[in-house]
Amino acid sequence: MADSKNAQSKPQDQGGQMPLFYSNPVPLDSEKHLNWGLKKDFGLSFTKDVNAVPINLIEFPQICHFYPIAFSPDENATPVAIIGLRDNENLFVNNDGLWQANTYIPAYIRRYPFIFSEMPNSEQLTLCVDADDKIVGENQDMAFFDEDKKPSALAQNALEFCKSYHAAAQQTLELGKYLNESGLLIERAAEIKAPDGKTINFGGFRIIDEKKLSELDDKAFLELRKKSWLPFIYAHLFSGAQWQRLTGLLQQKMSS
Repeated sequence: MADSKNAQSKPQDQGGQMPLFYSNPVPLDSEKHLNWGLKKDFGLSFTKDVNAVPINLIEFPQICHFYPIAFSPDENATPVAIIGLRDNENLFVNNDGLWQANTYIPAYIRRYPFIFSEMPNSEQLTLCVDADDKIVGENQDMAFFDEDKKPSALAQNALEFCKSYHAAAQQTLELGKYLNESGLLIERAAEIKAPDGKTINFGGFRIIDEKKLSELDDKAFLELRKKSWLPFIYAHLFSGAQWQRLTGLLQQKMSS
């Protein structure tokens, strides 16, 4: 299925390999995958071993109420939601693969197992699904195609979601590159006291320096307003209050 293009403990990255969570994304094809479908209630256990997930600009107002927002140390300055304070640990998902109740789930997670793939030498984006037998399989209730080989409602909804996600990701990439080049980002580390008395040092991320932001000249500040980035920048700054929330969740987990 294709669509025209409209592209110490620390946050764990993708290592330049497959996108986070994906192991074998394949283009959905009505001939090859006519009997394929999504397994019902596969849950969110696939997120249990990560402590940060990419987020899009438009999500900042929701994300800031639940997770700290940080930026990756590379030149893309990818924004991420911090969901854990130790390596290989997500504090928001339980052993049954259920996310913490009444908590916003980042779109990157909700998109899985679907993803867009850019085809070589083409202006098309193709809808792919991660061919993980724990997630997809033959003769499942939630089919990708109907008997006439037409995309099911599930596949159509996945296509629309991925289109929206891709468009938001392009806007986010622009913000990240600007912040990386602007000098507004500074490296930060968080020091957390664990219930056992030990200290956890969490680093390898960047945040916007509020002092540097306030010292921008009028031209640079007006440029941020013109690009409609100011509300999202402030959402990032407000999200710093959520480090305390993460510390509380870690203390609960270590005490249980």
